[in-house]
Amino acid sequence: MFGGQFAEVDDAALVAAIADGARAEAEAAARRFAAIAELTRRKVSEDDERNLCAFDPWDSVAAEVAAAMTIGHRRASGQMRIAQALRERLPQVAALFERGGIGARIVSAITWRTQLVEEPEALALIDTALAKRASRLGPLSEQRLDEAIDALVDKFDPEAVRRSRSTARTRDFHIGDLDDPVGTTSVWGRLLVTDAAVLKSRLAEMMQGLCDNDPRSMGERRADAIGALAANQDRLGCACGSPTCAAAAPQTSNVLLHVIADQDAFKNAAAAAGNDATPATDSDTDDTAPPQPDSPGAEKRGTAVLLGHGALPTSLLPWLISRGAKVRPIKMPGPDAEARYQPSTALAEFVRMRDMYCRAPGCDVRADLCDIDHTTPWPLGPTHPSNLKCLCRKHHMMKTFDGWLDVQLPDGTVIWKSPSGRTYTTTPGSKLFFDWDTTTANLPPPPPVSPSLADRTAKMPKRKRTRAADFAARIKAERARNVDPAPF
Repeated sequence: MFGGQFAEVDDAALVAAIADGARAEAEAAARRFAAIAELTRRKVSEDDERNLCAFDPWDSVAAEVAAAMTIGHRRASGQMRIAQALRERLPQVAALFERGGIGARIVSAITWRTQLVEEPEALALIDTALAKRASRLGPLSEQRLDEAIDALVDKFDPEAVRRSRSTARTRDFHIGDLDDPVGTTSVWGRLLVTDAAVLKSRLAEMMQGLCDNDPRSMGERRADAIGALAANQDRLGCACGSPTCAAAAPQTSNVLLHVIADQDAFKNAAAAAGNDATPATDSDTDDTAPPQPDSPGAEKRGTAVLLGHGALPTSLLPWLISRGAKVRPIKMPGPDAEARYQPSTALAEFVRMRDMYCRAPGCDVRADLCDIDHTTPWPLGPTHPSNLKCLCRKHHMMKTFDGWLDVQLPDGTVIWKSPSGRTYTTTPGSKLFFDWDTTTANLPPPPPVSPSLADRTAKMPKRKRTRAADFAARIKAERARNVDPAPF
């Protein structure tokens, strides 16, 4: 298709094809949301006794949606909210969406900006008005789109407009953006004026004592001071490179970060740092090298990955090593299982570095924040790398309580079967970055078991109140703030 289908087509026909594609895309998205809405209707009900479970029926549907769309659990839950609003609250907007008259971007904005409307009469009037005007909302910027929707909401239900009358309630702090370049992460937000003053003073204090040969600009020093502050350090180390500089000695920290790199990257980094990469005793960064066969030919740059954050420029590795980063290879486990439920430190490290992320379909929670799960439950399944994988707490409950089945292969590949019967395969995260053979011993097939899901559900952690009650309380609280905002 991309080779030359449109090579002989004039500009007008190309634009027409773009418009047709946008309409078809909207129709397909509407069909997807309709399917999500129906699945939610079937699985989620107000009188379900599992609504007080930590992993409730809503989570169960979100897990299916996340796997089917290859997205995270939270985003899947957001897709369910949109689908539910289209089906139950905004039928005329939904009909326009089904015809391809508006796209998913506008639908997402409409469902969010009307979420506080509670009265059925007001909601019906807003739905009608939005359906009439929606075709004119496409070319607007995100801000203008929100303003246009809010104007209609304000006309019929002023208390339901999502507004921030208090600047204190707009405070927030964000770390990371999709457009961030490799090696750095953007941060932005809004603080209380008092907190901002304290932070500014603290950063200035941390930068004192640097020698005149420190090559960094003031902006770079402030950025590095934030990193030092996050690592519980009380000052910023000098970057002059002189071994005799009193301010250059790196400080120890109890904050641990894992950087995984192949041998090529470490060899180059150690040479650049003037260091033989001998393990250090104190460090806030754990640089772990997966075993790798010798590579013939010219020296390679290699690959480095910061666990949970993706590729790390290998040019940063010499700096980490010079700052005392502890370097050690990942040890391949032996063929025998460990005779206990809890894996040893070495085995747990291997599993986390192999997997790098939660192994549920679509989940990207990093491995050091995950539980280590026995694929075949202990004691029928051994504590062995071929039977261990990383699962975040949410997906650990999904596997334990929600009827998902999983089989693990010796290289760490996990094959999932959902309650609806669909099959998903996830591979270890390290396979995305390294040519690392993660295969461990073959295990004998486990004995057949037929666990009672009812017995498992009885052990499920409980919520203080249902998800629906939490959602209703948030809506009520936000409407109340619109009527009587805080005095600051």
